[in-house]
Amino acid sequence: MLNQINPETTLRHGGRILVDQLKIQGVERVFCIPGESYLAALDGLYESGIDTIVCRQEGGAAMMAEAHGKLTGCPGIAFVTRGPGATNASAGVHVAFQDSTPMILFVGQVARHQRDREAFQEVDYRQMFGPLAKWVAEIDTTERIPEYVSHAFHVATSGRPGPVVLALPEDMLSAEALAADVPAAVLPRMETSPEAIDDILAALSKASRPLVIVGGGGWSAEAAADLARFAEAHDLPVGASFRCQDYLDNRHPSYVGDIGIGINPKLAERVRDADLLLVLGARLGEMTTSGYSLVGIPAPAQDLIHVYPDPDELGRVYRPTLAISAAPAQLLGKLAATRPASLPAWSEWRKAARADYEAWRMPAETPGLLKMEYIVRHLSDTLPEDAILTNGAGNYSAWLHRYFAYKKWRTQLAPTSGSMGYGLPAAVAAKLAHPDRDVVCLAGDGCFQMAMQEFGTACQYGANIIVLVSNNGMYGTIRMHQERHYPGRVSGTDMINPDFAALAKSYGAYGETVLRNEDFPAAFTRAREAGAPAILDLMVDPKALSPRLVL
Repeated sequence: MLNQINPETTLRHGGRILVDQLKIQGVERVFCIPGESYLAALDGLYESGIDTIVCRQEGGAAMMAEAHGKLTGCPGIAFVTRGPGATNASAGVHVAFQDSTPMILFVGQVARHQRDREAFQEVDYRQMFGPLAKWVAEIDTTERIPEYVSHAFHVATSGRPGPVVLALPEDMLSAEALAADVPAAVLPRMETSPEAIDDILAALSKASRPLVIVGGGGWSAEAAADLARFAEAHDLPVGASFRCQDYLDNRHPSYVGDIGIGINPKLAERVRDADLLLVLGARLGEMTTSGYSLVGIPAPAQDLIHVYPDPDELGRVYRPTLAISAAPAQLLGKLAATRPASLPAWSEWRKAARADYEAWRMPAETPGLLKMEYIVRHLSDTLPEDAILTNGAGNYSAWLHRYFAYKKWRTQLAPTSGSMGYGLPAAVAAKLAHPDRDVVCLAGDGCFQMAMQEFGTACQYGANIIVLVSNNGMYGTIRMHQERHYPGRVSGTDMINPDFAALAKSYGAYGETVLRNEDFPAAFTRAREAGAPAILDLMVDPKALSPRLVL
């Protein structure tokens, strides 16, 4: 019988039951900060065969789990202790929610008989995580652990993927019970009707200036390949929503740039001038619409075909001409097999958009002896096609968005939530998942110091990442806004930094300070060949606030 549940006849404590369910779901790695509130789960992980990565701070553990979910399409798993452990981890849950990443956070909780007394580190997690997660629950009965874990995996991966939080009362987790294991979750397939494909093609046939915008969760390498085939067959221009630049090879003639922070002004105008927007998986949020200025609310000037897996999102902000509740990955499998009835009328439109993108990638020189445009172009030109680039938030990332050409699916790990400190934990998770690939983290000095303790995690587990710290001694993004709105009145943005190269050496890793463009290629080669995690401290000019703004 399919999905038959075999009864368990051996007493197990809740931690062992929980870990056995993770193994059934195919979990191979978890990220954690150990805590006394979930000692039984730590005991369950002992000799389980699941790789347990001990991190330095709960936010780092949650971000590593989120990055793992991005890379694999399966829920990343994090364990943290109650109270401050949970509040620290909330940053990673927020990233997973806004990035539509499958993730499950297990949080220790006070014993059941102590609830509602404000016991030590007691928090109501349903209220705390309610706005940040798809589902939040607390497991009150040891026998029901398999049921809750199975449902958590289903919720995290179905529809619009996202994070789930399960609270684990300490006494529930340590209690013994007879509990039946539950088979691995089987997701329902979201079928795309032939009528939906016909409606999309009919709308395209009437357009003269179409533009495809891609993004969101639930994609795969196969979906990216289908996107490339569909775009090529119909000669369509494709823009990537904020930090989704690896959905289409940036060398593909249909790729016309990223539609996010620091957008090419010509591409912004092209979004406004389009007569049809085909949006596949992107929410059309604030970052992708330049503060909701590119697409009218609630009725866009352009015809809008919005394809999104969650029907509640369709029409929530924008009134689409055609709304399709479907997984873009499955829809693209069918669109990729179609061919236009005649030569598209928009070929010159697509060629002009591509030419604008190529011109935008020509470096605009910024001040200083060491320039971020030079560094990023060097990375783009020399790294293997499957190298993974990670970053958090900050103006330094604008050079990465503009000058790096992503060649393969899932080579960009960056938070659409704009969370500082993400790049380093994400790089650790990526290197552990793909030890044979180059993994490079770009971080500003402020962004790096949000999570730099996780460099110790990289060293402990032999995750030989390369961290490039753009060191300008300030919180550059905020300084940029200060100079625009309150010129000459600097407040609260200066920083005194440590010697980042010395920090790497203190861990027994590789560290080097880079001062000039001509020194970078050799320094980067030494970092790649070091056989250890590495930090290159890039001393960039503080006058270069962004690719377009200079003090």
